[in-house]
Amino acid sequence: MKYLIIGASHAGIACVEGIRSQDAEGQITLLSKEGHRPYGRPLISYYLEGKTDLEHISYRPESFFADHGAELRLNTEVLSIDAAQKTVRTAAGEEIPYDKLLVATGSVPFVPPMEGLESVEKKAGFLNLDDALRLESLINEKSRVLIIGAGLIGTKCAEGIAERVASVSIVEMMPRVLPAVLDEDCAAIVQAKMEENNCRFYLGDSVERFTGNSAKLKSGETVEFDVLVLAVGVRPNTALLQAAGAEIARGVKVDSHMQTSLPGVYAAGDLTLSHDVSDGGSEKVLAVLPNAYTQGYTAGQNMAGLASNFENAFPMNAGGFFGLHLITAGSYQGECLILPNEGGVKKLFIKDDRLVGYLLLGDVRRAGIYTSLIRDQTPLSTIDFGLIAQKPQLMAFSKAERAKMLAGGNKA
Repeated sequence: MKYLIIGASHAGIACVEGIRSQDAEGQITLLSKEGHRPYGRPLISYYLEGKTDLEHISYRPESFFADHGAELRLNTEVLSIDAAQKTVRTAAGEEIPYDKLLVATGSVPFVPPMEGLESVEKKAGFLNLDDALRLESLINEKSRVLIIGAGLIGTKCAEGIAERVASVSIVEMMPRVLPAVLDEDCAAIVQAKMEENNCRFYLGDSVERFTGNSAKLKSGETVEFDVLVLAVGVRPNTALLQAAGAEIARGVKVDSHMQTSLPGVYAAGDLTLSHDVSDGGSEKVLAVLPNAYTQGYTAGQNMAGLASNFENAFPMNAGGFFGLHLITAGSYQGECLILPNEGGVKKLFIKDDRLVGYLLLGDVRRAGIYTSLIRDQTPLSTIDFGLIAQKPQLMAFSKAERAKMLAGGNKA
């Protein structure tokens, strides 16, 4: 069996592990457009901050591919997929056959038209390691950095460089930071922490035009800068599969086995659509690492012949800003239970006897218990939820439920 994987980030690596859990002999080849061996994408801000280095940013040990009998081919861009002939064509003109194919091409940056952008000489994105290395080459202790976008990409970039530059200004068209992740109250806490650490925000605003190193905002303000970072957002990288004839909506449509509408072709990670169990099963792109990994592993198992399903996806984000820890999950619907939390706040969202979401700022220990409640859609009336809300602990569950949760945690 010839397994081919396009993309060597979290979903691609998980696919290798999923395949090898069922098939010890099949040929596995991964094609990566990047020139670096797989690394943890969320770690690029910590690299800039000096909390890790290029060796420790790796997602798996250097021996991973040899240990799993897989070939990694870097600097290999795929231009097209022929699903009928079961081949892919690379930018070098090579035609590579496959029996089963996973497409894990992730996201691509979205940069809206901005007048005068071409006049800015020193600019970078912040989606991958090459972006981080380019940004590092552009900044120094005197740099005034302007970041467009206060989502996760922009704010983590700001944290990574705040102590290495003279100033960081962040423009966001929405009225709060992290608008897709936090509600208004929690966003204000994160904003205040960042403002204490060399960051200035222009919220509810956008760039009207660039003139060299000057940005005129729609509010009328002008921001002078030396280096520009474009972190407006990303879109699912569906181009290959769309050209091959796969069914596409906002992302690639897959079934519970991660198979696309094309025979023998699977997809996993940020380019796919998932059914969000925390939001009534609504179909959406869930571009988060846990989702990408589980999708990739599930795809690998199915590619190798095991009928495996992944049907309990939901959004989840974890990280921190200048020592303020943050974990969010699910949807923010129904009744909101607000509780004190060491160093921040805890918000639990309850609907139809289920925990459907949470926001934790500050103490995030044992957040996995809340995550399990969402994932398993546990009826709250069957557990001591009053105890769990105040202090999450396994003793609030029955012995059978504890065993189930621990087994799930070990697998993850």
